[in-house]
Amino acid sequence: MDPVNNSRVAEFVLLELSSSWELQYFFFMLFNLLYVTIVLGNLLIELTVISEPALHTPMYIMLSNLSVLDVFLATYATPKMIHDFLYEPKTISFEGCMAQIFLLHIFAGGEMMLLAAMAYDRYVAICKPLHYATIMNLCKCTGLVVGSWVIGVMHSLSQLAFTVNLPFCGPNIVDSSYCDLTLVIKLACTDPYVPEVLMLLDSGLMGVTSFVLLLISYTVILVPVRRRCSVHMAKARSTLTAHIIVVTLFFGPCIFIYAWPFSNFPVDKVLSVFSTVFTPILNPIIYTLRNKEVKSAMYKLKTTYVNSRLLSHLSLSRLGLLS
Repeated sequence: MDPVNNSRVAEFVLLELSSSWELQYFFFMLFNLLYVTIVLGNLLIELTVISEPALHTPMYIMLSNLSVLDVFLATYATPKMIHDFLYEPKTISFEGCMAQIFLLHIFAGGEMMLLAAMAYDRYVAICKPLHYATIMNLCKCTGLVVGSWVIGVMHSLSQLAFTVNLPFCGPNIVDSSYCDLTLVIKLACTDPYVPEVLMLLDSGLMGVTSFVLLLISYTVILVPVRRRCSVHMAKARSTLTAHIIVVTLFFGPCIFIYAWPFSNFPVDKVLSVFSTVFTPILNPIIYTLRNKEVKSAMYKLKTTYVNSRLLSHLSLSRLGLLS
């Protein structure tokens, strides 16, 4: 038996987005800015929801969990991607590659389920407002949030179970800036048909089914909203518009990449980076700029912080005068 075929590659080589040094430096600066914006923006939402008692409702509890998922979704691969823009070698260990795949599917799968839970919350709030407090109580909200994380972990384990046992013995060049499942399984020293079918039945089917169900649910919600002309319904339409934008931009790249695993389009590389870096920034931009309650709570938080700093400065000044 050929000893080469029995050996497992120790590391994978990641390809850069561009061979131009100028573009590599530009991407380094751009992705640094985007990553810092993602982390600070989502952490600000998290801090705002925690500090404002009026936001301790199911909708904003789910929003804060969405912020946590977005920070993790941006962090599992982006820091290494930023490092590799300027430094060589652009490699990742086999274990690190499997870890990236595992974390990606935990956070992406969890976010899919959380977006579905948020759609259910809006359905109850708009279509059954008199029963909202009873149906969407704290116990139900906690169950939906925990359930989204559990499903994300189970989904990721099912993907990793067949990926980690594939025989990787030869080619080790991943045509991406991070380890993407669709590209890694093509490097296995075996017929990729079975792994691609398993991925299609898991990630592809999960993404398409969730997206279709979400679109149906939003359509059902929009019917009573369009029939009523009031300030409350106008606010509901604004909220639903934000949700639909997030859902479309989140699910679009996922469906394109994982629902057609047998073909490798050049745009896949761009979409994979988009879903990793650009999607997590949508949450703070769309939800905060379109939500008066969150903006009001952020203003109150800023005012409290500024007043506390002023009081602290005055106290120190008085102590200095007394001494």
